[in-house]
Amino acid sequence: MLILAFDTATDVAASALVDDGEVLGERISVARTLLEDVDALLRQASARPADIDAIAVGTGPGSFTGTRMGLATARGLALALGVRVAGVPTLDALAAAGEGLYPVIDARRNEVFIPGPRTVAPGEAAPPPGSTCVGDGARRYRATLEAAGGVVAPDDSPLHHPQARYHAALATSFGPAELVEPIYVRAPDADRFPG
Repeated sequence: MLILAFDTATDVAASALVDDGEVLGERISVARTLLEDVDALLRQASARPADIDAIAVGTGPGSFTGTRMGLATARGLALALGVRVAGVPTLDALAAAGEGLYPVIDARRNEVFIPGPRTVAPGEAAPPPGSTCVGDGARRYRATLEAAGGVVAPDDSPLHHPQARYHAALATSFGPAELVEPIYVRAPDADRFPG
C-alpha cells in the first residue's frame, strides 16, 4: 500500500512516501511548500498521484494554522484521488521515533503540549525518568526542562520535528477524510470579530 504521509502542525513540515513499510522518500520543509514536497516525492519514486492508496496526516496538537493546512490538504487530495485518510496525533508520531522519547511541542503563550494531550507550563512537563524530551517545545524550553530534571535531545537532532515515516507506520484506521478531526487541546489564540 502506497501511503502519502505528512504533518504540518509544527514549524517544520514533514512529508514522506511509504510503500508497504519501505520509505521511498522523505522531505522536511515548511507547510507552505507541502504540495511542492509531495510532487517531488512522487517524482523521486517515479510514481503518479493516482498511485497513492491512502493518506496519513498529522492531527496536532500544534499550530492551529499549520494543523488546519495539513487537514485541508489531506481532505483535498483525498477527494481528488478518491483515497481514504487516517489521522495520526503529532505527539504520537514524535514519540514513535525511538524508545523512551517524551514529546514536547511548543504551544506558544509560554506553554507546551505534552502527552495526554494537554497544555502545561514548560516547568510542569514532568517527563518520565529516563526519557528524552523531543520536539520544538523541548528545544525552545531546554533550560527549563533540564532544570526540572529532564533530558533534552541535542538541538540539531532530527527528533525535534515530526518524521512523516512514523505517521505512515502509526496509521491503522483509514476512512473518509471528513471524519479526521484536529487535536487542538485549547481554544484558538485569535478572537472572532463581534458580529
